[in-house]
Amino acid sequence: MASQSPRPGSAGRYLFLFLVGLVVGVICTVMVLRALQARMDPFPDALMNVMAHQSGELEGAAKANRCTTSDTLPRVQSLRMLANDIESAFPDLRDDTRFGTAASNLRATVDKALASPPADCTQLAALTRQIGEDCKACHRDFR
Repeated sequence: MASQSPRPGSAGRYLFLFLVGLVVGVICTVMVLRALQARMDPFPDALMNVMAHQSGELEGAAKANRCTTSDTLPRVQSLRMLANDIESAFPDLRDDTRFGTAASNLRATVDKALASPPADCTQLAALTRQIGEDCKACHRDFR
């Protein structure tokens, strides 16, 4: 009787193939996600994020009792400049009258604040509340 040497297990090969398949799968997934991401326009999200930041800074100024014109006017001016780009950020909604009305209402609110900037915290709180309502009117219909 000849003694047979034990056959080495194939578990190592299977583990190696599994790891190679895992790495290739991860690489392919990343490539597909990057291709999908490249098709998306980051401008609408960026515009909304910056507008939310500016509005939040106005609310924070009211809570921190920093309500002078020099504290609030730059934020209001920035909101007005950003509001000019709302229609171009959402070209699919440009022809919708509800969208145009909501954007115009926001610009009118900010224009009114620029014409007579808030002089105290109660006026600033009223302004931020109105800006929030204008934003919610659009988000309620189109989000």
